[in-house]
Amino acid sequence: MSLCFVATAKGQEWSGYVGVEGRLFFKNPLYPGQREQQASVVGQPEFFRQWEGHSLTFVPFFRLDSADAQRSHFDIRELYVLWFPESFELGIGVRKIFWGVTESQHLLDIINQTDLVELPDGEEKLGQPMVNLSVLRDWGTVDLFLLPYFRERSFPGRKGRLRGALVVDTDQARFESGAENHHLDLAVRYSRTIENWDFALSHFQGTGREPTLLPGTSAGGDAVLIPFYEQIGQSGLALQSVFEAWLLKLELIHRIGQGPSFEAWTSGLEYTYSAILGTKADIGLIAEWLHDTRNEKATTPFEDDIMFGLRLALNDMAGTEFLFGFIQDLDQAARVFSIEANRRFGDRWKIEAEGSIFASQSQRELLYAQRDDDFLQVSLAYYF
Repeated sequence: MSLCFVATAKGQEWSGYVGVEGRLFFKNPLYPGQREQQASVVGQPEFFRQWEGHSLTFVPFFRLDSADAQRSHFDIRELYVLWFPESFELGIGVRKIFWGVTESQHLLDIINQTDLVELPDGEEKLGQPMVNLSVLRDWGTVDLFLLPYFRERSFPGRKGRLRGALVVDTDQARFESGAENHHLDLAVRYSRTIENWDFALSHFQGTGREPTLLPGTSAGGDAVLIPFYEQIGQSGLALQSVFEAWLLKLELIHRIGQGPSFEAWTSGLEYTYSAILGTKADIGLIAEWLHDTRNEKATTPFEDDIMFGLRLALNDMAGTEFLFGFIQDLDQAARVFSIEANRRFGDRWKIEAEGSIFASQSQRELLYAQRDDDFLQVSLAYYF
Protein backbone atom coordinates (compact mmCIF):
# COMPACT_ATOMS: atom_id res chain seq x y z
CA MET A 1 0.00 0.00 0.00
CA SER A 2 1.34 3.39 -0.93
CA LEU A 3 1.21 6.40 1.33
CA CYS A 4 -0.05 9.86 0.50
CA PHE A 5 0.56 12.90 2.68
CA VAL A 6 -2.68 14.51 3.78
CA ALA A 7 -1.83 16.62 6.85
CA THR A 8 0.85 19.30 7.01
CA ALA A 9 1.81 21.74 9.76
CA LYS A 10 4.98 23.77 10.27
CA GLY A 11 7.10 21.68 7.88
CA GLN A 12 5.90 18.32 9.15
CA GLU A 13 3.51 15.87 7.56
CA TRP A 14 1.41 12.98 8.86
CA SER A 15 -0.05 10.29 6.62
CA GLY A 16 -0.69 6.58 6.61
CA TYR A 17 -3.41 4.00 6.73
CA VAL A 18 -5.21 1.48 8.91
CA GLY A 19 -7.18 -1.39 7.47
CA VAL A 20 -8.64 -4.84 7.66
CA GLU A 21 -7.60 -7.79 5.56
CA GLY A 22 -9.00 -11.23 4.84
CA ARG A 23 -7.40 -14.25 3.19
CA LEU A 24 -9.68 -16.80 1.55
CA PHE A 25 -8.06 -20.18 0.86
CA PHE A 26 -9.93 -22.32 -1.66
CA LYS A 27 -8.80 -25.69 -0.26
CA ASN A 28 -8.58 -27.24 3.19
CA PRO A 29 -5.25 -27.00 5.08
CA LEU A 30 -2.70 -29.59 4.08
CA TYR A 31 -0.78 -29.81 7.37
CA PRO A 32 -1.91 -30.44 10.97
CA GLY A 33 -2.48 -27.35 13.08
CA GLN A 34 -3.08 -24.95 10.20
CA ARG A 35 -6.08 -22.63 10.38
CA GLU A 36 -8.45 -22.74 7.42
CA GLN A 37 -8.78 -18.98 6.86
CA GLN A 38 -7.09 -15.77 8.08
CA ALA A 39 -8.13 -12.23 8.95
CA SER A 40 -6.05 -9.39 10.30
CA VAL A 41 -5.87 -5.73 11.24
CA VAL A 42 -2.98 -3.75 9.76
CA GLY A 43 -1.66 -0.21 9.98
CA GLN A 44 1.24 1.88 8.76
CA PRO A 45 1.38 5.56 9.79
CA GLU A 46 4.14 7.85 8.55
CA PHE A 47 5.65 10.99 10.01
CA PHE A 48 7.85 13.26 7.90
CA ARG A 49 9.54 16.51 8.92
CA GLN A 50 11.91 18.63 6.86
CA TRP A 51 14.02 21.62 7.80
CA GLU A 52 16.97 23.32 6.15
CA GLY A 53 19.17 20.61 4.66
CA HIS A 54 17.69 17.83 6.82
CA SER A 55 14.66 15.55 7.06
CA LEU A 56 13.29 12.99 9.51
CA THR A 57 11.15 10.02 8.46
CA PHE A 58 9.37 7.57 10.77
CA VAL A 59 7.28 4.67 9.42
CA PRO A 60 6.12 2.05 11.96
CA PHE A 61 4.09 -0.98 10.86
CA PHE A 62 1.87 -3.41 12.75
CA ARG A 63 -0.30 -6.44 12.00
CA LEU A 64 -2.58 -8.45 14.28
CA ASP A 65 -3.53 -11.78 12.69
CA SER A 66 -6.38 -14.09 13.73
CA ALA A 67 -4.63 -17.36 12.87
CA ASP A 68 -0.84 -17.14 12.90
CA ALA A 69 1.01 -15.73 15.92
CA GLN A 70 4.14 -15.32 13.75
CA ARG A 71 2.20 -13.04 11.40
CA SER A 72 1.14 -10.78 14.27
CA HIS A 73 4.12 -8.47 14.48
CA PHE A 74 5.40 -4.92 14.80
CA ASP A 75 8.23 -3.47 12.76
CA ILE A 76 9.90 -0.13 12.21
CA ARG A 77 9.98 0.03 8.43
CA GLU A 78 11.86 3.35 8.48
CA LEU A 79 13.25 5.70 11.13
CA TYR A 80 16.10 7.81 9.83
CA VAL A 81 17.56 11.28 9.53
CA LEU A 82 18.69 12.44 6.09
CA TRP A 83 21.22 15.24 5.65
CA PHE A 84 21.34 16.50 2.05
CA PRO A 85 23.76 19.26 1.06
CA GLU A 86 24.02 19.81 -2.71
CA SER A 87 26.81 17.32 -3.42
CA PHE A 88 25.87 14.33 -1.27
CA GLU A 89 23.26 12.76 1.02
CA LEU A 90 23.92 11.08 4.38
CA GLY A 91 21.24 8.88 5.91
CA ILE A 92 21.48 7.34 9.40
CA GLY A 93 18.88 5.03 10.89
CA VAL A 94 16.48 2.33 9.71
CA ARG A 95 15.60 2.46 6.00
CA LYS A 96 14.24 0.48 3.05
CA ILE A 97 16.31 0.40 -0.16
CA PHE A 98 15.00 -0.98 -3.46
CA TRP A 99 17.25 -1.81 -6.40
CA GLY A 100 15.01 -4.04 -8.53
CA VAL A 101 13.69 -3.20 -12.01
CA THR A 102 11.90 -6.37 -13.16
CA GLU A 103 8.32 -7.43 -12.42
CA SER A 104 8.36 -11.12 -11.48
CA GLN A 105 11.18 -11.12 -8.91
CA HIS A 106 13.85 -8.80 -7.52
CA LEU A 107 17.20 -10.57 -7.35
CA LEU A 108 19.10 -7.36 -6.60
CA ASP A 109 17.18 -6.32 -3.46
CA ILE A 110 19.63 -7.61 -0.87
CA ILE A 111 19.93 -4.69 1.53
CA ASN A 112 16.65 -5.37 3.39
CA GLN A 113 15.42 -8.66 4.80
CA THR A 114 12.23 -10.21 3.39
CA ASP A 115 9.13 -10.06 5.60
CA LEU A 116 7.84 -13.43 4.44
CA VAL A 117 4.79 -13.55 6.71
CA GLU A 118 3.27 -10.67 4.73
CA LEU A 119 3.13 -12.31 1.29
CA PRO A 120 4.96 -15.23 -0.36
CA ASP A 121 6.19 -13.09 -3.28
CA GLY A 122 8.96 -11.53 -1.17
CA GLU A 123 7.95 -7.96 -2.02
CA GLU A 124 7.55 -6.80 1.60
CA LYS A 125 10.76 -5.93 3.45
CA LEU A 126 11.83 -5.32 7.05
CA GLY A 127 13.53 -2.07 7.99
CA GLN A 128 17.35 -2.28 7.93
CA PRO A 129 19.66 -0.32 10.30
CA MET A 130 22.29 1.44 8.21
CA VAL A 131 24.53 4.36 7.47
CA ASN A 132 24.13 5.34 3.80
CA LEU A 133 26.28 7.89 1.99
CA SER A 134 25.19 8.94 -1.53
CA VAL A 135 27.65 10.95 -3.61
CA LEU A 136 25.94 12.74 -6.50
CA ARG A 137 28.08 13.71 -9.51
CA ASP A 138 27.62 14.40 -13.22
CA TRP A 139 29.29 11.06 -13.98
CA GLY A 140 26.84 9.12 -11.80
CA THR A 141 25.81 8.35 -8.25
CA VAL A 142 27.81 6.25 -5.78
CA ASP A 143 26.00 4.76 -2.76
CA LEU A 144 27.95 3.34 0.18
CA PHE A 145 26.25 1.28 2.90
CA LEU A 146 27.37 0.23 6.38
CA LEU A 147 24.91 -2.33 7.79
CA PRO A 148 25.78 -2.94 11.47
CA TYR A 149 22.91 -5.24 12.45
CA PHE A 150 21.37 -8.21 10.64
CA ARG A 151 17.65 -8.99 10.78
CA GLU A 152 16.44 -12.56 10.42
CA ARG A 153 13.79 -13.53 7.90
CA SER A 154 10.24 -13.99 9.18
CA PHE A 155 8.40 -17.27 8.44
CA PRO A 156 4.80 -18.45 8.92
CA GLY A 157 4.15 -20.35 12.15
CA ARG A 158 2.55 -23.74 12.72
CA LYS A 159 -1.00 -22.37 12.36
CA GLY A 160 -0.20 -20.29 9.30
CA ARG A 161 -0.82 -21.13 5.65
CA LEU A 162 1.63 -20.68 2.75
CA ARG A 163 4.34 -22.68 4.49
CA GLY A 164 6.06 -26.03 4.02
CA ALA A 165 5.39 -29.35 5.69
CA LEU A 166 7.91 -28.46 8.43
CA VAL A 167 7.79 -25.24 10.43
CA VAL A 168 10.87 -23.01 10.35
CA ASP A 169 12.14 -22.65 13.94
CA THR A 170 13.56 -19.13 13.99
CA ASP A 171 14.52 -19.47 17.68
CA GLN A 172 17.32 -21.84 16.63
CA ALA A 173 18.77 -19.67 13.86
CA ARG A 174 22.47 -20.26 13.18
CA PHE A 175 25.14 -18.08 11.61
CA GLU A 176 28.38 -18.77 9.79
CA SER A 177 29.87 -15.62 11.36
CA GLY A 178 30.80 -15.73 15.02
CA ALA A 179 29.43 -12.17 15.28
CA GLU A 180 25.97 -13.54 14.38
CA ASN A 181 23.48 -10.65 14.03
CA HIS A 182 26.18 -8.06 14.69
CA HIS A 183 28.37 -8.81 11.68
CA LEU A 184 29.15 -5.56 9.83
CA ASP A 185 27.84 -5.96 6.27
CA LEU A 186 28.99 -3.68 3.46
CA ALA A 187 27.50 -2.69 0.12
CA VAL A 188 28.33 -0.30 -2.71
CA ARG A 189 26.35 0.72 -5.80
CA TYR A 190 27.15 2.87 -8.81
CA SER A 191 24.27 4.08 -11.00
CA ARG A 192 24.05 6.33 -14.03
CA THR A 193 21.70 7.33 -16.84
CA ILE A 194 23.09 7.61 -20.38
CA GLU A 195 20.51 8.74 -22.93
CA ASN A 196 17.75 6.08 -22.84
CA TRP A 197 19.66 3.68 -20.59
CA ASP A 198 19.62 3.42 -16.79
CA PHE A 199 22.22 1.04 -15.38
CA ALA A 200 23.64 0.18 -11.98
CA LEU A 201 26.51 -1.97 -10.71
CA SER A 202 26.40 -3.20 -7.12
CA HIS A 203 28.26 -5.42 -4.67
CA PHE A 204 27.23 -6.75 -1.27
CA GLN A 205 29.51 -8.48 1.24
CA GLY A 206 28.11 -9.92 4.45
CA THR A 207 25.38 -12.10 5.91
CA GLY A 208 23.12 -13.51 3.22
CA ARG A 209 19.47 -12.54 3.55
CA GLU A 210 18.28 -15.91 2.25
CA PRO A 211 18.99 -18.67 4.79
CA THR A 212 19.73 -22.29 4.02
CA LEU A 213 17.10 -24.40 5.82
CA LEU A 214 18.61 -27.34 7.71
CA PRO A 215 16.71 -30.28 9.25
CA GLY A 216 16.48 -30.16 13.04
CA THR A 217 14.35 -30.83 16.10
CA SER A 218 12.34 -28.36 18.16
CA ALA A 219 12.45 -28.14 21.96
CA GLY A 220 9.31 -30.29 21.98
CA GLY A 221 10.90 -33.01 19.85
CA ASP A 222 9.13 -32.16 16.58
CA ALA A 223 10.92 -32.14 13.23
CA VAL A 224 11.58 -28.56 12.12
CA LEU A 225 13.75 -26.58 9.74
CA ILE A 226 16.53 -24.41 11.18
CA PRO A 227 17.68 -21.31 9.24
CA PHE A 228 21.41 -21.04 8.66
CA TYR A 229 22.77 -17.69 7.45
CA GLU A 230 26.02 -17.91 5.46
CA GLN A 231 28.52 -15.18 4.63
CA ILE A 232 28.17 -14.31 0.95
CA GLY A 233 29.39 -11.95 -1.73
CA GLN A 234 26.90 -10.84 -4.35
CA SER A 235 27.63 -8.67 -7.38
CA GLY A 236 24.77 -7.34 -9.45
CA LEU A 237 23.87 -5.50 -12.64
CA ALA A 238 20.60 -3.67 -13.33
CA LEU A 239 19.67 -2.38 -16.78
CA GLN A 240 16.57 -0.55 -17.89
CA SER A 241 15.84 1.30 -21.09
CA VAL A 242 12.84 3.01 -22.67
CA PHE A 243 12.36 3.08 -26.46
CA GLU A 244 9.05 4.74 -27.31
CA ALA A 245 6.42 2.27 -25.98
CA TRP A 246 9.01 -0.42 -25.15
CA LEU A 247 10.62 -0.95 -21.74
CA LEU A 248 13.61 -3.33 -21.55
CA LYS A 249 14.70 -4.71 -18.15
CA LEU A 250 17.46 -6.90 -16.70
CA GLU A 251 18.56 -7.99 -13.22
CA LEU A 252 21.69 -10.16 -13.06
CA ILE A 253 23.59 -11.44 -10.01
CA HIS A 254 26.68 -13.50 -9.27
CA ARG A 255 26.82 -14.97 -5.76
CA ILE A 256 29.56 -16.77 -3.86
CA GLY A 257 29.50 -18.29 -0.37
CA GLN A 258 26.14 -20.09 -0.37
CA GLY A 259 27.38 -23.38 -1.72
CA PRO A 260 29.02 -23.34 -5.18
CA SER A 261 29.02 -19.94 -6.87
CA PHE A 262 26.18 -19.31 -9.29
CA GLU A 263 24.50 -16.74 -11.50
CA ALA A 264 20.84 -15.84 -11.76
CA TRP A 265 18.97 -13.36 -13.89
CA THR A 266 15.57 -12.02 -14.79
CA SER A 267 15.31 -10.34 -18.16
CA GLY A 268 12.36 -9.12 -20.12
CA LEU A 269 10.41 -6.40 -21.82
CA GLU A 270 7.14 -4.53 -21.55
CA TYR A 271 5.11 -2.88 -24.30
CA THR A 272 2.40 -0.35 -23.47
CA TYR A 273 -0.64 0.40 -25.61
CA SER A 274 -1.87 3.86 -24.65
CA ALA A 275 -5.45 5.17 -24.88
CA ILE A 276 -6.86 1.86 -26.07
CA LEU A 277 -10.09 1.98 -28.08
CA GLY A 278 -10.21 5.72 -27.67
CA THR A 279 -10.40 5.55 -23.86
CA LYS A 280 -7.99 6.80 -21.19
CA ALA A 281 -6.93 3.24 -20.35
CA ASP A 282 -3.43 1.82 -20.96
CA ILE A 283 -2.51 -1.84 -21.37
CA GLY A 284 1.00 -3.13 -20.76
CA LEU A 285 2.13 -6.54 -22.03
CA ILE A 286 4.99 -8.08 -20.03
CA ALA A 287 7.31 -11.01 -20.78
CA GLU A 288 10.26 -12.09 -18.62
CA TRP A 289 12.69 -15.01 -18.42
CA LEU A 290 13.77 -16.18 -14.94
CA HIS A 291 16.86 -18.38 -14.73
CA ASP A 292 19.18 -19.73 -12.01
CA THR A 293 22.32 -21.66 -13.05
CA ARG A 294 21.93 -24.01 -10.06
CA ASN A 295 19.00 -25.55 -11.95
CA GLU A 296 17.26 -28.18 -9.77
CA LYS A 297 19.51 -27.29 -6.81
CA ALA A 298 18.25 -23.70 -6.82
CA THR A 299 16.66 -22.38 -3.63
CA THR A 300 14.02 -20.55 -5.68
CA PRO A 301 11.07 -22.19 -7.45
CA PHE A 302 11.88 -20.18 -10.59
CA GLU A 303 15.10 -21.83 -11.77
CA ASP A 304 14.09 -21.80 -15.46
CA ASP A 305 10.72 -20.17 -16.05
CA ILE A 306 8.99 -17.67 -18.27
CA MET A 307 6.53 -15.04 -17.07
CA PHE A 308 3.77 -13.34 -19.03
CA GLY A 309 1.77 -10.48 -17.59
CA LEU A 310 -0.87 -7.93 -18.46
CA ARG A 311 -1.06 -4.57 -16.72
CA LEU A 312 -4.29 -2.55 -17.11
CA ALA A 313 -4.50 1.03 -15.86
CA LEU A 314 -7.88 2.68 -16.39
CA ASN A 315 -6.43 6.12 -15.56
CA ASP A 316 -9.74 7.08 -13.97
CA MET A 317 -10.34 9.29 -10.94
CA ALA A 318 -10.30 6.19 -8.71
CA GLY A 319 -6.86 5.06 -9.93
CA THR A 320 -8.15 1.59 -10.88
CA GLU A 321 -5.36 -0.83 -11.79
CA PHE A 322 -5.07 -4.57 -12.53
CA LEU A 323 -2.04 -6.82 -12.96
CA PHE A 324 -2.45 -10.40 -14.19
CA GLY A 325 0.56 -12.71 -14.17
CA PHE A 326 1.40 -16.24 -15.31
CA ILE A 327 4.70 -18.05 -14.64
CA GLN A 328 5.38 -21.32 -16.49
CA ASP A 329 8.23 -23.71 -15.65
CA LEU A 330 10.11 -24.53 -18.86
CA ASP A 331 11.07 -28.04 -17.66
CA GLN A 332 7.95 -29.12 -15.77
CA ALA A 333 4.19 -28.59 -15.98
CA ALA A 334 4.25 -26.39 -12.86
CA ARG A 335 2.79 -22.92 -13.19
CA VAL A 336 1.69 -20.02 -10.98
CA PHE A 337 -1.18 -17.64 -11.72
CA SER A 338 -1.38 -14.30 -9.91
CA ILE A 339 -3.59 -11.24 -9.79
CA GLU A 340 -3.27 -7.80 -8.20
CA ALA A 341 -5.93 -5.09 -8.28
CA ASN A 342 -6.62 -1.84 -6.45
CA ARG A 343 -9.12 1.03 -6.55
CA ARG A 344 -9.74 4.14 -4.44
CA PHE A 345 -13.11 5.18 -3.06
CA GLY A 346 -13.32 8.89 -2.43
CA ASP A 347 -10.28 10.58 -0.94
CA ARG A 348 -9.62 8.22 1.97
CA TRP A 349 -10.58 4.64 1.16
CA LYS A 350 -8.78 2.05 -0.93
CA ILE A 351 -9.56 -1.60 -1.70
CA GLU A 352 -6.87 -4.01 -2.85
CA ALA A 353 -6.94 -7.65 -3.92
CA GLU A 354 -4.08 -10.06 -4.45
CA GLY A 355 -4.10 -13.78 -5.07
CA SER A 356 -2.16 -16.77 -6.39
CA ILE A 357 -2.92 -20.23 -7.75
CA PHE A 358 -0.19 -22.89 -7.60
CA ALA A 359 -1.06 -25.27 -10.43
CA SER A 360 0.38 -28.67 -11.43
CA GLN A 361 3.14 -28.62 -8.80
CA SER A 362 5.08 -31.90 -8.86
CA GLN A 363 7.04 -33.31 -5.92
CA ARG A 364 10.23 -31.98 -7.53
CA GLU A 365 9.02 -28.38 -7.24
CA LEU A 366 9.66 -26.15 -4.21
CA LEU A 367 6.06 -24.91 -4.41
CA TYR A 368 4.73 -28.47 -4.01
CA ALA A 369 4.42 -27.74 -0.27
CA GLN A 370 1.93 -24.93 -1.08
CA ARG A 371 -0.07 -26.91 -3.65
CA ASP A 372 -3.28 -26.56 -1.60
CA ASP A 373 -2.74 -22.92 -0.63
CA ASP A 374 -4.38 -21.14 -3.55
CA PHE A 375 -5.70 -17.91 -2.05
CA LEU A 376 -7.32 -14.54 -2.58
CA GLN A 377 -6.43 -11.71 -0.21
CA VAL A 378 -8.67 -8.64 0.02
CA SER A 379 -7.87 -5.56 2.09
CA LEU A 380 -9.81 -2.37 2.81
CA ALA A 381 -7.78 0.58 4.10
CA TYR A 382 -8.58 4.03 5.41
CA TYR A 383 -5.99 6.73 4.66
CA PHE A 384 -5.58 9.62 7.05
